[in-house]
Amino acid sequence: MNNLSYWEQQAFLHQPDVVIIGGGLVGLTAAIYTRQRRPTARVLVLERDVLPSGASTKNAGFACFGSVSELLEQEMRGGSEALLAVVEARWEGLRRLRELLGDDLIKYRPEGGYELFRPEEAKLAAACQQHMAYYNELLAPLIGTTNIFRDASHRIAALGLGGTAVMLENTAEGSLDTGQMMLALLRKAWEAGVTVLHGCPVLGVGVTAGAVQVQLEGVELQAGQVLLATNAFSRELLPDIDVVPGRGQVLVTEPLPGLQLPGSFHYDKGYYYFRQVGERVLLGGGRNLDFQAEETTQPGTTLLVQQRLEQLLYEVVVPGRHPKIDYRWSGVMGFGRELTPIIREVQPSLFVAVRCNGMGVAMGAGSGWQAAKLMG
Repeated sequence: MNNLSYWEQQAFLHQPDVVIIGGGLVGLTAAIYTRQRRPTARVLVLERDVLPSGASTKNAGFACFGSVSELLEQEMRGGSEALLAVVEARWEGLRRLRELLGDDLIKYRPEGGYELFRPEEAKLAAACQQHMAYYNELLAPLIGTTNIFRDASHRIAALGLGGTAVMLENTAEGSLDTGQMMLALLRKAWEAGVTVLHGCPVLGVGVTAGAVQVQLEGVELQAGQVLLATNAFSRELLPDIDVVPGRGQVLVTEPLPGLQLPGSFHYDKGYYYFRQVGERVLLGGGRNLDFQAEETTQPGTTLLVQQRLEQLLYEVVVPGRHPKIDYRWSGVMGFGRELTPIIREVQPSLFVAVRCNGMGVAMGAGSGWQAAKLMG
């Protein structure tokens, strides 16, 4: 940034109408929708890393809106009206994402999802079984079917799962390829006339009369509007915002010929999750082992979490087998006291669209749409 030519300044950075900080799912969809609504607006997206540094391309690719145990817990926190609102936002976000990019490009698969319960979770499992009919009726107007949740415990043995006493199915759940999703979003953004720059960490933002200043290393931009779509990293620019980072660690095994795990799987109230990717197992989670340690934006893995993930792999997912681990990584999600995302104007012409609460795949495109509408 200290050695930009005249051509670079004019072509890439000159007088943007809208600057979007964060090039993940929320930021790119907000940029695309802004161009759809305002075809002549000059829209610039700034991403701090080579690829999105939060969770957009580092999650498990679950197209989900909540397992029964999660819905129970969330309804206890906020009531049925708040639960309906957040499920609607998740379902609408997934619909928008699929509509924007198409199922083929993102490899969307409506294979269903499953929630597993250990033998010692008998009380919780019974409560969830008792509430399935209630949630089927409550969510039917949103999802479009009354056959959302059902007991699938009879399939545990056929799937070869260990340490599992009860399994409930969500027939409306799906999965997708988040790498292909982000690639498709980047292509669509450029095709829409959006400029996307990577490796551009923003050092600060400030509002003055009629404009917002965006400080980069060696360069200060002025824009008519600025949107922060930085989710877990939001406090670096807005220290008082209610967003706390939560790191999620993931591993992927070597290929396991003959593997048959169709669908997405939730374990231990959603704190662990796994799915089949090709012939491999993808398994992630474990931040509940040490919430304080995982409340960080720093990438990396820990021995505590990785050992627990491997234990679940060997005992629950592919019991009796010890496959080699080919990939390990982490992503960072953004959480807060409320389940709903923060989408608002925090200062004149400075907007935020953050806090997906671990449901970024479901919430992202909807949050981007809402932010674009808010900005005009």
